[in-house]
Amino acid sequence: MGITEQPLPPEGLADAALAAFVEAVRRDAGPTARESGAEAVRAAQRLRVRSRPIGPEVAEVGEVAVGRRGLPVRRYRSAPDPRGVVVFLHGGMWTIGDLDSHDRLCRRLALATGAVVAAVDYRRAPEHPAPAAVDDAVDAVRWAAAEQVRGGEPLIVMGDSAGGHLAALACLRLRDEGGPLPQGQVLAYPNTDLTLSHPSVREKGAGWGLSADDLAWGVEGWVPDPALRADPSVSPLHAADHSGLPPAVVVTAEHDPLRDEGDAYAAVLAAAGVPVLHRREPGVVHGFLTMDTLSPAAAALGDRLFADVTGLIAGASAAGADAGA
Repeated sequence: MGITEQPLPPEGLADAALAAFVEAVRRDAGPTARESGAEAVRAAQRLRVRSRPIGPEVAEVGEVAVGRRGLPVRRYRSAPDPRGVVVFLHGGMWTIGDLDSHDRLCRRLALATGAVVAAVDYRRAPEHPAPAAVDDAVDAVRWAAAEQVRGGEPLIVMGDSAGGHLAALACLRLRDEGGPLPQGQVLAYPNTDLTLSHPSVREKGAGWGLSADDLAWGVEGWVPDPALRADPSVSPLHAADHSGLPPAVVVTAEHDPLRDEGDAYAAVLAAAGVPVLHRREPGVVHGFLTMDTLSPAAAALGDRLFADVTGLIAGASAAGADAGA
């Protein structure tokens, strides 16, 4: 396994729009999440979401309540015969994000892959600390395996940032509990080590959009006890055994404080014999999947990740066909 990188433009950012974004952050980053508090940060995100164009039309969008707790799930179907099912877990430092914050991304994902996308509105911190969100992620995968996979289609779990972290933890728990295990995991710039001890947290923790202090604030809300933050139940990088996990796509961003822990997780998966496609995308910042209306480069990298998901689904379908032959 190796990291594939492309040459960067001289300014070190993938396009002029991202350069302008970073310049604006450095000029005035606004109040920190710690200063604002959870409700204010959520309200600010809702305003940003409303300011963006609505995502592309898909054939069917509907909401259901699943599992013992009536977990809200929004389903996107773009084709009458879906190629697979993707359980999607949104990012947001375990504290913000919801079905609307990633609605546009999920629409693009459904259209690009031909899969049913099931977006999960898991419980958030600080009202619901760990392991509530992991419990919800596991419940959503179990529901999808039982209720959404109709004709043997592959089941994939995917998330960005904190959602990628939850996807990784869900796979570990399902492996340890005997399944049902997804046929693939897609982790976009994931948290994997809640100790926040990797060099990129210091190197990229100010002036690139996601600050190290905002990260620490999110961790504190989700795992209040510092002594527990290296526990494998909340930090998947610290699991003793990564073997037997689903094939993975792990994509990180060059200018992201989470870059090193995402790269490290791809490495430990590969070392444990898990098939891994790993790219560190150059010239981009944390959260680029939801920046497609801002940056052409971010839009293109989103399309590239969607193609990776399509390939993961196709590979799982082929493997299933071979096993059944």
